[in-house]
Amino acid sequence: MDETLETQVSDALKARGWTIALGESCTGGLLGHRLTQVPGSSDYFLGGVVAYAYDSKERLLGVRHQTLYDHGAVSRETAIEMARGARITFGADLGVSVTGIAGPAGGMPDKPVGSTWIAVSTRTGDLAEHYLWQGDRTSNKESAADAALKLILRVIAEKA
Repeated sequence: MDETLETQVSDALKARGWTIALGESCTGGLLGHRLTQVPGSSDYFLGGVVAYAYDSKERLLGVRHQTLYDHGAVSRETAIEMARGARITFGADLGVSVTGIAGPAGGMPDKPVGSTWIAVSTRTGDLAEHYLWQGDRTSNKESAADAALKLILRVIAEKA
């Protein structure tokens, strides 16, 4: 039986002695839920913030007002600032963020429903990737959480 993505992330973080913190928007805490499904996750999971509103992104994760004004909540720039803010706020080795439009409404021509940015922040740099999911609200959230776990694994492997 294959290990779950959550278990793979757990093993990778534990092997390196690293910690992780989250800044979630469109996933509404799903990523944190999945990480904490693994027994022993308190060894590496420091916490997370579900920041849906602009004001919450600013106050709790340190996203600059100008970033939100210029680029919007669903952007590379906001995702990076959310991930960096989670990392700094919790004092973690990795900060991860997910921000997107889960649907079924809220899309715009340049940011359709399913548009999602996922970012990982480390002490040595930040990475953000864009995804476009085609499912309903629930499957878009699940796809985003899966992609975040895979990106975490990739960053850990690259930094090792």
